[in-house]
Amino acid sequence: MSVVTVQVGQCGNQVGQEFFSVLCNDSSNAKDKLYKDCSHERFFREGPSQDLTARAILIDMEPKVINQTIAKAAKSGKWRYGDKAHFCQKQGSGNNWANGFSVHGPKYEEVVRDLVRKEVEQCDRLTGIVTMMSLAGGTGSGMGTYITQCLRDAYPHTSILNHVTWPYNTGEVIVQNYNSVLTLSHLYQFSDAILVHENDAVHKICAQLMNIKHISFNDINKVITHHLGSVLQPVYTASSSHYSRNPIGEFMSSLVNHPEYKLLSIRNIPQMSSTSLAYSVFNWPGLLRHLRQMLIANAGMEEGIDWAVRAQSASKSDRGRPTRELGFNRSLANLLILRGKDVSSAETGGFKDPALYVPWLPVESAISSWSSSVPFNGYEKSATLVSNSQSLLRSLNSTVGKAWNMFASRVYLGPKHMSLSVLRKTTSAEVYLGLNERG
Repeated sequence: MSVVTVQVGQCGNQVGQEFFSVLCNDSSNAKDKLYKDCSHERFFREGPSQDLTARAILIDMEPKVINQTIAKAAKSGKWRYGDKAHFCQKQGSGNNWANGFSVHGPKYEEVVRDLVRKEVEQCDRLTGIVTMMSLAGGTGSGMGTYITQCLRDAYPHTSILNHVTWPYNTGEVIVQNYNSVLTLSHLYQFSDAILVHENDAVHKICAQLMNIKHISFNDINKVITHHLGSVLQPVYTASSSHYSRNPIGEFMSSLVNHPEYKLLSIRNIPQMSSTSLAYSVFNWPGLLRHLRQMLIANAGMEEGIDWAVRAQSASKSDRGRPTRELGFNRSLANLLILRGKDVSSAETGGFKDPALYVPWLPVESAISSWSSSVPFNGYEKSATLVSNSQSLLRSLNSTVGKAWNMFASRVYLGPKHMSLSVLRKTTSAEVYLGLNERG
């Protein structure tokens, strides 16, 4: 089954281009022909000369990034974007969410719908739609949100996964907190799941694990797409003897088992520079032990984990208290994906500990484990954990708090930018605080 990707705005298009490069390189280097064919069918269309065309739509309100993205893909000589699978204009959204959502979105809705429809019609079987966008900008967040709403109307029975890039805490644009709050509040209504990458966390990985001195957005995009590829490349589910035929649908059913909890975080281990990788040896017990502690201590990488944090079973006196007060990151659901050599010998029992999860769900419905013996992206062994947990609560609270403070002071607030009712509806932080209790 195939996945259609919709890349929106500068961030979405740059991440998307790197994402398809990772997928193409990984599948091309795979010795397993079934893995390679499954990956190609999922993300690419093959032409008469077996050239690969990404199943993707590119959207931006300025042509520069789209032209660069298309040219960079074609230059690789391995894959390309469709000749007419893009749409751009000459005037951007000025980092204004309302400009993207209320102006550009309705104005170009039919054009975008038609582009997506043409791409969907070229899929034998559509498993889902993945949108890539930022939370901070105007086109990515505003128009990306409007497009998601349109896709939900047009494909009501298709799974929609929004991949969003969370802006730096120190700020990229002055209205980023407004844009982020408005985007999340609307996506919660239309998206099946929201997979988040935080720029601050990825920047730290680049600096401390990849040993990059001068970090660019391209470096950050490579880390993000390594994570995404490790999740979306072909894999065997626990109950299947063949590669998953419905990757987005099974991804949703494993992680989004409550309609109020849709924010997903992702952790991957190991990660290092290519020069260090050649001299490193890993074993499954060590990788999984570190990954489990990363989850519990809410750490974004294996370096600097707080090993003193321990998961605690909820007692009667603890119920109703936020898990952050208990000292660890509690989960609603986790998806563990293992790839590489001797994967069948990996012991995953540590992720089945009931103390890791909410007390009102059985553990067997809260943890899923998928695997593939094919190494991913040059790593002999690698493990990825996608988590529906409280890990994003701190960033969410900070963003909502800053947006509210700016709103109360009427800072950079135009008549169409946002409304008090919308801001008050953004209760995601409050929802995630209640993971100890049901509902």
